[in-house]
Order: sequence, then structure tokens, then C-alpha cells
Amino acid sequence: MEAAELIAAARGTRPADLLITDARIVNVFSGEIREGHIAVKNGFIAGIGDYPAEKTVSVNGRYITPGFIDAHVHIESAMTGVSEFVRAVLPHGTTAVVADPHEIANVLGTDGIASMLAAAEKQPMNIYFTLPSCVPATSMETAGAVLDARTLIPLLSQERIVALGEMMDFPGVIQGEAAVLEKIQGAAAHHKPVDGHAPGLSGKDLAAYLAAGVASDHECVSASEAMEKLRSGMHIMIREGTGARNLADLLGIINEQTAGRIMWCTDDRHPHDILWYGHMDDILRKAAAGGVNPVTAIRMATLNPAGYFGLSRLGAIAPGCRADLVVMSDLERFKVETVYCAGRIAAQNGQADDAMIETEPGPGPVSMHVLRDSLDFRVSAEGSTIRVISVADGRIVTGHEVMAARIEQGAAVSDIQRDIVKLAVVERHKATGNIGIGFAAGLGLKSGAIAGSVAHDSHHIIAAGPEDRDLKVAVEAVIEMGGGLVVVRNRQVSASLPLPIAGLMSDLPLRDVAEKTAELNRAAAGLGSVLSDPFMTLSFLALPVIPALKLTDRGLFDVHRFEHVSLFVE
Repeated sequence: MEAAELIAAARGTRPADLLITDARIVNVFSGEIREGHIAVKNGFIAGIGDYPAEKTVSVNGRYITPGFIDAHVHIESAMTGVSEFVRAVLPHGTTAVVADPHEIANVLGTDGIASMLAAAEKQPMNIYFTLPSCVPATSMETAGAVLDARTLIPLLSQERIVALGEMMDFPGVIQGEAAVLEKIQGAAAHHKPVDGHAPGLSGKDLAAYLAAGVASDHECVSASEAMEKLRSGMHIMIREGTGARNLADLLGIINEQTAGRIMWCTDDRHPHDILWYGHMDDILRKAAAGGVNPVTAIRMATLNPAGYFGLSRLGAIAPGCRADLVVMSDLERFKVETVYCAGRIAAQNGQADDAMIETEPGPGPVSMHVLRDSLDFRVSAEGSTIRVISVADGRIVTGHEVMAARIEQGAAVSDIQRDIVKLAVVERHKATGNIGIGFAAGLGLKSGAIAGSVAHDSHHIIAAGPEDRDLKVAVEAVIEMGGGLVVVRNRQVSASLPLPIAGLMSDLPLRDVAEKTAELNRAAAGLGSVLSDPFMTLSFLALPVIPALKLTDRGLFDVHRFEHVSLFVE
């Protein structure tokens, strides 16, 4: 019946529900901007032109674009539940996201995925998911869950799951490991793409990765890397998040020939960046300022991801497409004024319509299972030189340095004169008592400690600081909160943010979360931190699929060699 009504409205034989008049319509198919009217019936676009309608609204010459689509995002990185995420990004013109729930899946397994799927129902915006392909990211750490092909493949039949999520285990792919290939082949059997995650992969290894069936990548950090992958047939997602910002370095790859295979994504964007700068609108502003044709930039935020993920009713203003629309006065500032979801105003003047947003249940099961008697961070000296993780602001790729150790009373200790502080990863899923200990350079901490239960991807508790006593207080504070972020000064908590949902997300409004994260960052700066977002940087120091040196609950991990290595160098 609804299809028949839409067809009748498209023919003009039945009134549309809504006619939006006097618009400058951005056509992502032709690249044109044309003046006209948009007829909407049952939440879908019936046609462009003069139509009879029950209601008429003039936008007085403003631009109307399709709703923006984030091609790859981890909602958990906003540190709020799904409903708060929707409330935050809708006013910025984001009407659809393709989310990878592998953060919560690493903690709670399929129960975590199910909770995200349930929370996505009945929201005004479209929330699709990719199925986490690497839970755990590697076998080199203690996992909160293990999702094998037998578990994952049945889930691919769900309509809201549109792809196999980022295949971080690129060594497993290029080595032809059967368990990895079974997941990729399962996605192919369901006619769903496989997202990639292959930082720095090149040459024959890249060819092998693509030959397995991986279709996209969002980890490019240079134009040369992105162009090699484009030439090899990959779709490129240009990432502009909080911990990793690659847009400026990759703008040069966008031209008339390549733009059709490039999309935008945020990947991981913290609450303060969403509130202060925006979401997809922020990326479009930066792209336009960097010289990208605004219509091309919009196509990369709409039609391209819709096509890649097979979302045939999204990504354009055309008959049969869902009426997800963004109204704005210019295509330079990209200041979003009104957002329509399925033909209804879902956000206006920076505020989402709360009545349209479905609030999900609160915190789930306890996710802090720590053997607290094992919290000992002393490192007996077994040599005079150590491996050190070197950190750079705004980057999740780390260095692998070999440096002289500072030894006191037979133990290796922090050396704040050289900006080297102790780093610890405390296992929190199985109460094994595992603690990986290393050292990091570049955090800037002169005293105290910072810690959190957001530590990609297994999300153990990660802590950094020059003094063992402060490290222990910080870790214990995270446990007591049921997960969260904390700053400790003189063995006292000076700032904290509880994250009771899997130790990853808050049940507070995003604005409150942003205020608390700002307080945490100020408190960390008070300890000497030189990073713009120390907790985002800290959270990636445990990810053993991003080069070069990382720390897991089982010790230091050399990503290039893909094996654990000793702290001390012989």
C-alpha cells in the first residue's frame, strides 16, 4: 500500500504529505545545483517539481543536500549510549552512520552487539552496523570475548548489518589463515563488502590482502599510501576523528577520476570534538576550505557510502530515496539549520527533537573483573636498555625506541627528565592477574597518573604515570567506578568520568560527558601532559595491530614482527 501511495504521489495523482519549495537542490548524480521543489510521501521523496501536497514549506532559496552518512564510526568512542549519540550528531546533518561495534563486542561479545542493534531500533536516523571481524583483534592478548566465523556468519543475514567490519588481522589474511578467510567468505556469500584496516600495507602484501576480498581502508596517513590502494581497487575512507586526523594529508588524492571511490568517516570522535566542531559537517567544512568542490565533498558524504554499502534508498535527493535532507544557507560554512529524517524535522537550529529519540536501557552487566591483589607495578632491572613506546600528538601510530633505562634500587623506573613514564595494562575480563608493563615517551607527565578502561581493542585498564603508588590508585579508582577515566594527583583522584556501560560508555548526556572529559584533560595537563587529548592517545597504546610498538596485558608487542618482545634489550 505504501509503495502504491508513493507511486501515485510521484505521478501527481495523490497529494504528497509535504512539499518543500524554493530550494537549491544539490544533485549528487549530475553535480548540479538546481532550483526546485521536493515532494515527500510516507517518508520518501516522490518527485522533484510542482506537486499537490497536504503541507507546503518554503526554504527561501536555501540549499538542500542529502543527509550525511558517516562511513565508519565507533559509537562507543563518543563515550555515550546510542540515543545520546543520535541526539548529538543529528543537528550536524548526519542522518545515517555505519557503525562498527567491535569495542563493546570485545568486552561483551554477541550480547554487546545485540544491545547496540536493539538501541538502534526506532531512532530517527539510520544506524547500520558492520560485524566485528576481529574479536579479539589478535590472539596476543587476553580477550573479553571470541567471535569466530561460526558465531558471526549467521548474523550477516540481518538487514541492519551491512558489511563485515574492519579486518585488522591483515597478517592473518595475507598468510591465508583458514579462520580469517572463513569470515571473509561468509560475507561474500551474503553479498556484503568487507571493510579493511591495513595501515602501511603495500606491494605484494597489499595485493594479497585485496585478493582475499577486502574492499576498503580508512587507515591511510599519506597521499602516496592512499593512491597505491586506490590504484589497486580499494575504496578509501578519509578519516577525520579525534585521535587520528588524516584529511589534510589526503586532500590531494581527490580529483574528478578518484572522487567516486572515496568516502568520509570519523572512526573515533570524542564528545568535545562533536560539541565544539561538529560531525560530518565539520569534515565538509574542512574539505571545502581545502579546495574540494563542495558538491564533490557532499557526494563523498552521501552517494558514495550509500553505494558502497548497498543502501539503495539513501544518499541522494531523487524519487524513491528516503527523505533524509539537510537545509543550510551556504556550501562553505556548512552551518546546518534544519535536518529532516524520513520527511520529518528531526533537528533544527542545533537541537535534536527529543521526542523522536528512543532512549535505551541503562548500564548492563559488570565488566570489571580484576585480580586486585596482583596490582604490583615494580619492574626488576634485567638489563641497562629498554624498549620504549614513543608517542606523537594526534597520531595512533607509535614509534619503537631503544633507550637507556633509569635504574633505582634494582628496578627500572620512570625518567621524567627524558619524558619517559611507566605504562601498565591490567587485564579486566577474566581476573587472570595479568599486567603488562612498559614505558612510554612523549606523554609529558611529570607526576601523578592517568588511567582508563578504554584501551583499544580488548579494553583492559591502561594507566600511565611516573610513580607506582599513583598508578595503583588510578587503576583501583577505575575498578571502583565500574569502568571509566581518571586522573590522580598525589595519590588522590582529581578528576574522573564513570563509564558504567561495558567500561566504555556513560549514561550521562553527551554535553555532561564532554564537560567531564574537558576537566580530565585539564587535570592531565596539570600533571604536565602535552597532548591535546591524552586519554584518546592513551587508549591506542594497547592496540597491537597499529605499528610499531604497543603494550598488551601480556607485555610489549612488536607489530611489525607480530610477536611479543621483552622490555629489556640484550
